[in-house]
Amino acid sequence: MEQYKKEFIEFMVDCGVLKFGDFVTKSGRKTPFFVNTGFYRTGAQLRKLGEYYAKAINEKYGLDFDVLFGPAYKGIPLSVATSMAIDEHYNKEIKYCSNRKEVKDHGDTGILLGSPIADGDKVVIIEDVTTAGTSINETLPIINAQGNVDVVGLVVSVDRCERGQGEKSALDEIQEKFGIKTTAIVTMKEVVEHLYNKPYNGKVIIDDSLMEAIDAYYDQYGVK
Repeated sequence: MEQYKKEFIEFMVDCGVLKFGDFVTKSGRKTPFFVNTGFYRTGAQLRKLGEYYAKAINEKYGLDFDVLFGPAYKGIPLSVATSMAIDEHYNKEIKYCSNRKEVKDHGDTGILLGSPIADGDKVVIIEDVTTAGTSINETLPIINAQGNVDVVGLVVSVDRCERGQGEKSALDEIQEKFGIKTTAIVTMKEVVEHLYNKPYNGKVIIDDSLMEAIDAYYDQYGVK
């Protein structure tokens, strides 16, 4: 596993973004692990997060695209931080764009904030995590309504490595259904590999008991 991935896993733990316990995902699945990017709460954390996303995007897609689209609400700071990191580390100017949950009818009107999306733009979508692929069904119509747009790919922070609506992984389903390449900074398999029975800051985060719960979750929701 690349060093930056190990660092990112530890970064998520340090920020309280990667948690273990009893949670329910947006898709209604009870899960022993949860990723909540809302816990990145300082400028320093967002700056570092943007750097990890920028590296993952550059490795998977390169930087031949125009707009980084972050769906409201959590995608808004992700798109801003990552577009800044791309400029700082790769000297490439990328526009950022997000949607509003409600269309604004005065001042800066419309459903978008940040840069408009124009005909011919190449767009990369940035999200926190995809479980069952439900959010992309809300995001793509908004982007496609802006014109003749090429959606290059989707990047998430963590690939949960579980089924979407069918038997394939959520990211694979998105890739097949919409023709969009997908990538993640890390996968949950890499998270488990790095943390299982290995002390971090004097504590074993994934012990045998938690590993049993994770295995049981994947027995139910893992890719067959």
